Amino acid sequence: MMIKNDIWITEKAIAQGMIDPFIKELVRSAQTKDLNQSFAVISYGLSSYGYDIRLSPNDFMIFRHEPGEIVDPKNFCPKNLEKVSLKHDDRGSFFILPGHSYGLGVSLEKLKIPANITAICMGKSSYARCGIIANITPVECEWEGHLTLELSNSSPSDAKIYASEGICQLLFFEGQPCDITYAQRKGKYQGQPESVVFAKV
Repeated sequence: MMIKNDIWITEKAIAQGMIDPFIKELVRSAQTKDLNQSFAVISYGLSSYGYDIRLSPNDFMIFRHEPGEIVDPKNFCPKNLEKVSLKHDDRGSFFILPGHSYGLGVSLEKLKIPANITAICMGKSSYARCGIIANITPVECEWEGHLTLELSNSSPSDAKIYASEGICQLLFFEGQPCDITYAQRKGKYQGQPESVVFAKV
């Protein structure tokens, strides 16, 4: 198994639409709307051996306590989640993830994974150092769609989770061709939209 580099990622993103939209550099700052000044962002885009995806501003939900309700991955109840509104300040747009809570977001980028590739989605260190943990998620061969992202706030403090900025890094690994891809077996999370998708069985 081999990890793929920036040259390969660029080629697949441009020629085969593996990442859309695709940014062929690592972005660390953005301009204000009036273009008078720049501000720091949590980095996103192409890195040496990976790609930092962004959190979509379209959808973010947190788990809430409903007395008597049990979270069941075989029969997920939407009442367990509460939609969070997007907020803004001079540092960007963000959602609030309360202390000791868990939230679901979605990638801004749409992915289209090649047949002999599996990607691993990992959290970024800027968030990890603040107690925000992104679940490590595999992205299987020939999976397509917007990733639902699972985020845990292990700190006691509320945390800003910035939208349209870097949230997780994808690492791409090439393996021997498999017998049946995710698309061929009609995986249950295929074709996810740019909104949170609940647990399915």
